[in-house]
Amino acid sequence: MGKNKLSLKLDFNSPVILSFTILCFVALLLGWLTKGYTSTLLFSTYRSSLTDPLTYLRFFGHIIGHADWNHFMGNMMLLLIVGPLLEEKYGSTNILVVILITALVTGIMNYIFFPHIQLLGASGVVFAFILLSPFTSIKEGTIPITLILVAVIYIGQQVYQGIFLQDNVSNLTHILGGLVGAGLGIIMHKNKMNKY
Repeated sequence: MGKNKLSLKLDFNSPVILSFTILCFVALLLGWLTKGYTSTLLFSTYRSSLTDPLTYLRFFGHIIGHADWNHFMGNMMLLLIVGPLLEEKYGSTNILVVILITALVTGIMNYIFFPHIQLLGASGVVFAFILLSPFTSIKEGTIPITLILVAVIYIGQQVYQGIFLQDNVSNLTHILGGLVGAGLGIIMHKNKMNKY
């Protein structure tokens, strides 16, 4: 009898989440190597001329940039915990759409309402995923209590911090990301139910 060989292979199990994480890491390294130049040029959003093509790139690119290693690690840990489960449930295309819509909404809102604030980081995407996650177990005609609790705790915390604390974190981005995640969760759930 031959011996059973235990062979383990690495599985690129969540292509969108893993690719996004790698892009964020590369942007962090580029920012460090260029002393923040690439972060400002490509990976953050702020008020700039609408005739500058990079303005439109930054509406999306800002979610890839991070201010420092701690900022990057905080976002990536949550993203890598929640993201692969969502990508398995909703598919890579839908998760990419959630990321891109979150980037565009938060980028445009920052551009319009906070022209002098440079916004960067994946926290809006993380909040979108957090508010999207309770929809994975939703049943027809019900509202999961977990969705209500997550919305109250996370959005409530951001409203509180936005009003009472000056912690240099874009609370509006977190709230908008959460609303995008919840809204797209409703749409994706309805689309899924209509297929059956």
